[in-house]
Amino acid sequence: MTHARSTYVVVGAGLAGAATAWRLAEAGHDVTVVERGNPADRGGSSHGSARIMRYSYPETFYTDLVVRSRPLWAELERATATTLITATGCLDWGELRDPHALARVLEHKDVEHELLSAHDAAQRWGIIFDTDTLWHPDAGVIDAESTVTAMLDLAVTHGARLLTGWDVQGVARTATGYRLDSRDGAVLDAERVILCAGGYLPRLLQDCDLDPRFLAALPTMMVTQEQAHHFPFRDTGAAWPTFIHKSPAMQTYSLPGGRDAGFRGQKLAEYAAGKPLASAYDQDRHIDAANRERLISYVTDTVPGLVPEPYAETTCLFTSTPTHDFVLDRSENLTVISPCSGHGAKFAPLIGVLAAHLASAPTPAAGRAVVPPQLLLDGVHDAASMRLGAIA
Repeated sequence: MTHARSTYVVVGAGLAGAATAWRLAEAGHDVTVVERGNPADRGGSSHGSARIMRYSYPETFYTDLVVRSRPLWAELERATATTLITATGCLDWGELRDPHALARVLEHKDVEHELLSAHDAAQRWGIIFDTDTLWHPDAGVIDAESTVTAMLDLAVTHGARLLTGWDVQGVARTATGYRLDSRDGAVLDAERVILCAGGYLPRLLQDCDLDPRFLAALPTMMVTQEQAHHFPFRDTGAAWPTFIHKSPAMQTYSLPGGRDAGFRGQKLAEYAAGKPLASAYDQDRHIDAANRERLISYVTDTVPGLVPEPYAETTCLFTSTPTHDFVLDRSENLTVISPCSGHGAKFAPLIGVLAAHLASAPTPAAGRAVVPPQLLLDGVHDAASMRLGAIA
């Protein structure tokens, strides 16, 4: 049995965990990151090369967070000499998407955008639109896996340790902090613990020695096994945008599939239509044939620039709260971070800053911690659970 010690232990090396470890290590803290598999592998929510980066939200608050995140993305790209966001632009339309309301938010935050009629948008992109359409060109695609690698590389450069194949079985309080046990018998003592375990959180929280009042106060974390299908381009030389279409009949999102599918197709998915799971440990990665057929029909009727025959398909994990709000919370010296997959990737560098400051703040006398005042964002109050908005 191996037994080690670290001041901070970050559980989970996905986007949130990697960002938190980077900022803690950069600040000079002694940090160890433990990951049940390998960073950004298929078992979690941060794998692959295609996540949507967009500014369009119905609340000014969220768009403001994207604006605040962009300089941090630029910092990360400069520091690692990597391109992590590819500009594609984004289209938003549909009765439930309300492109005019989204445009008012972008106008308020001085984000470049354009409203087009369904006819004019169809002439430009060859998609069948059922409402007016919002276009904002600075949106794009995030390479999630490369982002995790970049942030972990910076964390390690600043002295952090990365332990892979370290599946946490439980977290128990000790006289000096916490003891983490792995499923293979390894032990790690820590003064402070940050849980960034995504879809594994529902089960992991039950294995933690937490104040029951704190555990009861956390919102329910719902895990679903979603799926995405890749449809080939009819014109391989065309430049494709990301898009979000929400109608009463169906809610879909799409983006260029990138490296995940050989750069030759568009990734398309039905939003929040996946199989409920107790936790990520229960994923089976089976593709739902009915979901595939719905998307084939959608492509046939709405996106004639794609061949309605998927050539690749995959499952992925979403972790959400009932309101789709983020969770950044702390009890004593244990911090819980859940940016909500399917929605949180674009904020990763900002989540790292907030999580690192929350986790490293002085130990609260009353148990639960608050975010340091200098980090409070517009619309974020000094509550233990920080509301970072509802998903669009």
